[in-house]
Order: sequence, then structure tokens, then C-alpha cells
Amino acid sequence: MSQAATAATEPYELPLSGQLRMMMGAFWASPVRRHLVMLASALLIIIVATTYATYRLNEWNGPFYDALERRDMAGFLRQLGVFGIIAFCLTLLNVIQTWLNQITALKMREGLARDLANVWLTPGRALKLAGAGSIANNPDQRLHEDTRILAENTTALSIGLVNSTILLGSFIGVLWAISTDFGFQIAGHHVVIPGYMLWATILYALIGSVLSNVVGSMLARLNADRYAREADLRSALVRANENLKPITLARGEPNELLRVQDAIGGVLGMLRKLAWALTNLTWVSSGFGWLALVAPIIIASPMYFSGELTFGGLMMAVGAFNQVNTALRWYVTNFSVIADWRATLARVSFFRNALLMADTPAKEGEVISYKRGTKDDGLSVTGVEVYGEPDKGADGHGIKLKEDAFTVEPGERVMVNGDPGTDRHLFFQALAGIWPWGKGEIRVPQADRVILMPQEGYLPTAKLREVMTYPSGIPDVTDEALKAALLQVGLDRYVEQLDRVERWDRVLDKEEEAALQVANAVLRKPDWLFMDDVLEGLEPEVRVQLIGVLDGLKDTTLIYVGRSEDFANTFKPKIFHVAPLHPNGTNEAKLQDGDGMATASDNGEKP
Repeated sequence: MSQAATAATEPYELPLSGQLRMMMGAFWASPVRRHLVMLASALLIIIVATTYATYRLNEWNGPFYDALERRDMAGFLRQLGVFGIIAFCLTLLNVIQTWLNQITALKMREGLARDLANVWLTPGRALKLAGAGSIANNPDQRLHEDTRILAENTTALSIGLVNSTILLGSFIGVLWAISTDFGFQIAGHHVVIPGYMLWATILYALIGSVLSNVVGSMLARLNADRYAREADLRSALVRANENLKPITLARGEPNELLRVQDAIGGVLGMLRKLAWALTNLTWVSSGFGWLALVAPIIIASPMYFSGELTFGGLMMAVGAFNQVNTALRWYVTNFSVIADWRATLARVSFFRNALLMADTPAKEGEVISYKRGTKDDGLSVTGVEVYGEPDKGADGHGIKLKEDAFTVEPGERVMVNGDPGTDRHLFFQALAGIWPWGKGEIRVPQADRVILMPQEGYLPTAKLREVMTYPSGIPDVTDEALKAALLQVGLDRYVEQLDRVERWDRVLDKEEEAALQVANAVLRKPDWLFMDDVLEGLEPEVRVQLIGVLDGLKDTTLIYVGRSEDFANTFKPKIFHVAPLHPNGTNEAKLQDGDGMATASDNGEKP
């Protein structure tokens, strides 16, 4: 099945009218709306003034060329003076319009980029999109390059269309007036075609538009495919750059080179197809462009040779033809740009629509019910199943809570474990509310301070003090408190580096990253701390030190999703279990004796 056919079945895809409605709605809600309206109004005034000046320039053709025909030196010089005034006005108007064009494109991009970034980074939404298939690939391309191209093309095409429409309305009357009574002698009969020049110009432009549409019909799809391949190439390059150390240690450069070369080949293949499509389109656009040099003279020649037009009148007719033809051929001239615009409009609007659809991800009964209790309530989990594949629901892989339900009161210590191979990370995401696909009910406490600690945390490129208090900082935190937290978790060598700016994910090893996450919890003093197997794979002495730090959080409710003997021995927590939704072989996965982990009864008694 072709990519186009596959894309047509995606629920987030919209027809062109839907794409336009979505992006117009985003524009109307954007804070740059007022600026864009003011800029559009100014542009309209400039375009109208430019059209009037162009109309006066076309009228100037008549007396100027008539003066040439009469060899009238005084008239010739007078018309040169008129031309100088008109040319200066047109130059000034063109300069102003160019500046307004650039500022409008800038504001358009600002609105698009900020809106898409806001929609993308709405809490929980971007991660939900990750399960939506290919639409989640390379969001950076849609946020960066696609928004830039869409903003620039939208501005250029909108201004060009308005300009062409006003020109058309202004010069249609000229062509009609020139040829309103012109007639042909055909087989001894005098045939009058009112507005002969106008109809000939419309026919000329219509033929060019139809041919361009036929020849260039594949350009929109090819452009969309090209941007997807460009995104794949950039992703391959970034991924290789981000993982240079493990790639080098594994001697994996040849393998990564093959992946990069494949991505380059994909881009070049699409560029080759685009080159052929644009070459074919050039036959039409360029051919009709060159023909336009003589077409108006050929069309108007019967009137000139019959004596109905002076030489100046002929040149006025040629000028009017060129203006009307340019306006009517706007679609032909801009066909490749329109194709590019439609490709980026589809990519941006589909991405935005998919993000919005993530807020209503499934039908009733296919998402976990989340409810929020009071500050005095604890956490309760009832009949929860978590689906690993949203589109397959209970028929796909996933996990379920082996107990019917469990509750966690404030101040308790709890561990949720399961058999080896069970996707406990999926259960952690369900507790966190970022993976809602499944069934059952989770009632979360209304706590002021909750920390969700994933196994691999995010370390921004910033000062160490900002990383330690991520995400929103801690008001009035002192350097002494920051240094004490570092010493507490064993990061002594960073105590004097609070203002050092680094890519900390490249500087710190796995143990140090885990220690920095725990230091963050020490500083923020959460009411509830949910941990996603953060102790797994750490050195024994590091685990012991970090558990000792966690034990000092006396007022914090600790919920550890994972298997940790050290956590179980230190905290004597309530233990609950998750199992595969569709276990292979046995009916349910069961914890084995001697696996280094205590078991508990269905009511969650302490081991």
C-alpha cells in the first residue's frame, strides 16, 4: 500500500477545508492576531496604491508611444517627466511592501510556532501522541521547518493573490474598452466579439492553468514526502551525535554510517522525483511565460492593422494584457509554491489535530477513570488494567493489577512489583496519569507537592543549581541547602560547581543521575513520591546510600514501582503485584519463592 493510501486511513487527517478551519481557529486565538490584522490592513492599502500607480503607468504608455510615433520631442520629454514621478512612487511603494511582507511573515511564524509549541507541550499530551504512530515521528521538523515554510508561503501567496485580484479588477476594464466593438470579417460576414482582447487573455491563462494542474498534480505529495525524509535524516544525525560515546566504544561507526547513508539516500531519492516533476512543470510555466512576450501583440494585431488602434493604443493593450494575464496566471506561476504550501499545511494541521485528539483518546470503557480526592485522602487503585497498545485495547499486550484493589494512606511505604518481564513502567505511567489507556479507577490524592520520579530523568542544559530544583525552582533555597543535598546523596565532587552550565546527561553517569534525582526530592520535600524502579542497576553502595536518604523523608509517602530487595528490607512496605494482561503458558504470572522479594496477601499486608 502506498504512503498516501495509508495516510488516508489515519483518524487525524483532515480535508483541505478542515485544515484551513483548524489553522484559522489557531490564528484567531493567537496573541499575534491584532498585529497581523494591522499588518494586513497596511498591506492592502499599499497594494491598492501600487495597483493605482501601475494603472497610471499603463495609461502613460498611450501618450508616450504616440509621441514617439509623431516624433514629438516636447511631448516625449514631458512624458519622461511623468514616468519619473510614477516610477519613484512605485519604487517607494515596493520598498514599503517588501518590509511589510517580511514583518508579516515573521509574525505569522511567531503565531504558528508558539501555538504549535503550546499545543505540543500541554502537560501529558506529547507523550500520549507517542502511541499514535508515524504522526509522532520527528515533531521538531513540524515545529521548526514546517512552520517556517508554512508561514513564509502563506504570507507570500496571500499577498500575491490579493495583488493579482486587484490588478485583475483594475485592468479588465481596459481590455474590454479597447476591444469592445472590434469585429472580424469571416466568409464575408462581419462578426463582432465584444471584449475580444479580454476573452482571448482569459482563454490563454486558462489553458496555462489547466496544463500546470495536470503536469504538476503530484507536487504536493512529493513535497510532503520530501519533508518527512528530511526529518528522518536530521533525526539520524542528531541520534548519532547524541550517542557518540557508546557508538565509538561498540565500534559501531560503520553501522551508523549505513543508517545515515540510507537517510541521505531517502532525501536524494525524493529530491530526484521532485526535480523531474518541477522540470515537467517548467515546460508549461516557462513556455507560456516566453509566449506571453508576443501573445498580446499577436492577439491585438488584427485591430492594429485594421487601423482601429494607434501604436500607443497597441502598447496600452499589450500592457493591460500582461497585467491581466499575470493576475490570471497567478495559479500557474505559483503552482510549485502552492504545492509546497499545501504539503506543509497538511503536516502542521495533521500534527496539531493529532495532539488535540490525544485529549479524548478513546471511547468510554477504554480509558482509566481518574478521580481526585481531598488532601486527607490517600491513593486508591481499583480493578486497573493498562493497555500497551491504545488502538488494540484489551486485545493487545498490557498489564493488570493482580489484586482487585489497594489503597495507600498518607505516610505509608508501598512497593508494586511483578514478575520478570512484566512492564512495570507501564503501571507507573498509569499511576502518573500520562498513559490513560486501559480500564479501572485510580483516585489520586490532592497533594500540594507530588514528585513523579522516572527511571531515567531529564537533566536540562543549565546551571547545576537549576537542575537540582527542576522544574520550577525552589524559592529562597540557599547554597548551603544545595550543597548539603549533594553531600547527602554522595555527589561531593559537584559541591563547588553550582553555577556550572553543562549538558549534564553527558557529564553524569547512571548512579550520579539517580543521585541527583534523589537530591531534587530532598530539596523539594514532596508529600508523595512515586518512583519508577530508580534503584535498578545501581551499584550496591549507591543503592544503600540513596535508600538511607529516602528513609529521611519521614513525612513523604513513598510508592516504589519495581523490584528492590534493599527497598523492601529497609522500609518493610506493603507490596502489591502486577502481571501480564495475557500471560503465556500459565494463567497468571506468580511470584516465586526465593526470588529475593517478599510476597504479600491480596489485602496488601506488610511482609
